[in-house]
Amino acid sequence: MAPSAIDYNNDNAYLSVTNNHVKGGHGFAVPAVERLNGTNVAKEMIGAALQKRVRAIDTDTCVAGEEDAFFVADMGEVYRQHMRWKKHLGSVTPHYAVKCNPDPVIIKLLAALGSGFDCASKTEIEQVLQAGVEPSRIIYAQPCKTKSYLRYSAQQGVKQMTFDNTDELYKIKAICPQAELYLRILTDDSASLCRLSQKFGASMDSVPELLALARELDLDIAGVAFHVGSGASDPTAFHKAVSDARDVFDQALALGFTPHTLDVGGGFISETFDEMAAALSQALDQHFSPSVRIIAEPGRYYTSAAFTLACNVIARRTVQDPVTGLHSYMLYLNDGVYGNFSSIIFDHQHPVPQVLFRARRINGLHCSSSLSLADSGYSSSDDETSADRSAQHKAIEYSIWGPTCDGIDCIAESWTSPQLVDVGDWLYFEDMGAYTKCSATRFNGFTDKHETVYVCSEAGASALLGF
Repeated sequence: MAPSAIDYNNDNAYLSVTNNHVKGGHGFAVPAVERLNGTNVAKEMIGAALQKRVRAIDTDTCVAGEEDAFFVADMGEVYRQHMRWKKHLGSVTPHYAVKCNPDPVIIKLLAALGSGFDCASKTEIEQVLQAGVEPSRIIYAQPCKTKSYLRYSAQQGVKQMTFDNTDELYKIKAICPQAELYLRILTDDSASLCRLSQKFGASMDSVPELLALARELDLDIAGVAFHVGSGASDPTAFHKAVSDARDVFDQALALGFTPHTLDVGGGFISETFDEMAAALSQALDQHFSPSVRIIAEPGRYYTSAAFTLACNVIARRTVQDPVTGLHSYMLYLNDGVYGNFSSIIFDHQHPVPQVLFRARRINGLHCSSSLSLADSGYSSSDDETSADRSAQHKAIEYSIWGPTCDGIDCIAESWTSPQLVDVGDWLYFEDMGAYTKCSATRFNGFTDKHETVYVCSEAGASALLGF
């Protein structure tokens, strides 16, 4: 989706605002729309934030790093996803997977909405606790824990945690014997984007041995956990996993344990959520009574669509086909696969560029009304060269590259646009809120600290955040 058409040179564009502001990561502020909510307003607010930021930057005179890539994050999208969760999985308490995007404003909002948190390290636990979240709302969902991190979690009162092997049980007995343990079982995650069963999960054949050892060590089996894989797409995977979890519950009960919680893990994505939620609900109704507490670990479901990334074109290279004589271009951006596009390598994503024209504009800017991926964004109607106008009638071929010296730093091998993109122009990418900045590096000396400008398209979220 592209931001809606609106003239951001016109101060009347901000008529429907209050004195409240939505704050950026370093003091940058965007007026907050109060009267209109929902995705249409989100488009306008994101568009306004993008435009306001790039208009303030002159790449010919700015200080080093001022034109760095930046995010615009709509907390209203996170809020809408939570309301959607409550509608379809109201009996399942979400525990947000912090690893997906540890943005502090996301954590603040979800904490205010009553969410729990799935943490996998000392740093994640510490961040959530510092946000004022009670230890009882945190699950240490890492079956193979670092000893010092386990000591820290015990000291902080974080008792809920997962395990899937005998060695982990001995470790927990020595360091945190009061833990509330969830036995993580193996699932079929073959239809997921990122398979986790290769690394975690006890086979059903090993369950009796693990439960018997926990009984011998006088540990507390509080429940069962599973994960059908990150970005799962097969609803039937939930049916088998829930059925197996019921079997483990029964075995635990027979040994004298009192399991009370089922953790159904993550794997939820926005595009298939309704179908997956229906399948999960059906399986839960079939195998578990309402007395059993159900939790989940959604991550990308909440954040993927909430973040938009804007990047500057720092260089352009013209390439001529020796056979046809046709020209194409290599565009080099100030962010790449070692930065916020790490999701291309680690998360199997394919970000789609869209044009946010800024350079060579003198007489004003306007937002294109097109919603197509190849021909959307911001462009100038008053300062186009003849090449620009000619380009509007035919697709131009591009490849898009990151700023490092590594040849694998490629964002898109092939992309077409009817607009002629040049050095100093800006591109933007939607759906950049999951497994992006959290796995960015400083390779080649490029920054991994990119500013986030926050907007909020939902009044309910604004009230909770104090925007």
